[in-house]
Amino acid sequence: MGRDPSEVTLVAVTKTVPPERVRAAVAAGFTTLGENRVQEAAPKIAALAGEPVRWHLIGPLQSNKVGRAVALFDVVETVDSLALARRLDRLAGERGRDAVPVLLEVNVDADPAKAGYDVAQVAADLPELVALPRLRVLGLMTVGRVVSRPDEARPTFRRLRELSERLRTREPRLGAALSMGMSDDFEVAIEEGATIVRLGRAIFGERPAG
Repeated sequence: MGRDPSEVTLVAVTKTVPPERVRAAVAAGFTTLGENRVQEAAPKIAALAGEPVRWHLIGPLQSNKVGRAVALFDVVETVDSLALARRLDRLAGERGRDAVPVLLEVNVDADPAKAGYDVAQVAADLPELVALPRLRVLGLMTVGRVVSRPDEARPTFRRLRELSERLRTREPRLGAALSMGMSDDFEVAIEEGATIVRLGRAIFGERPAG
C-alpha cells in the first residue's frame, strides 16, 4: 500500500499549546490545526481569526457541545454514533451551515478503553449517515493502540483501510479519507494508506506534566 507523504494532510495538534506558539506554527507553514476539546479550542480559534487555517475537532464530542462545535470547527473527526450525527445535522441546519465535513471514528480493535463506533454498527448505520443532508462524510478515523514499537500499530491501520474499502464498495457516498496515525506511529499509518495524520508532540514537543 503506502501513500506519497505529500498527499497526506498533517493536523498539528494544539492541545495544551498556548495561542502564541500556535501562531508561530502557522507562520512556519502549518495550516490544519486540531484540538481535543471544544472549550480549549474556542480562545485559540478566536486568537487566530483571519489566519488561513482549518480547525479539526479530534477529541470526543459531547452532545451539549455540538452547537459550539458546528460554529467553531471546519471538520469534526469524531462522529461515533448515529445520534451524534443526527444532532450535528440538525444544529448545522439551525445555524445556517450548508455542510459539515465529518469522519466516523471506528474502534477497529474493539478496545474497551477507546471511543468509536463498533465495526458492525458503523456498517449498519452507514446508509443513514451518508444521507444526512448537512453532513459530508469524508471517511473514517481511528486511534491506534498503545504499542512499544510503531510497527505493532500496523494491524489497526490496516483494519481501518480494509473496512473503508468494504464499506465504500457498498456505499460509494462514503469518502475515502483515513485519519490514523499520531506522533509515534504516523509513518506506519501512511504506509497503510492514511490520508490524515494527527501530530502533537512531534511538532510542539512534550506536553507539560499534569
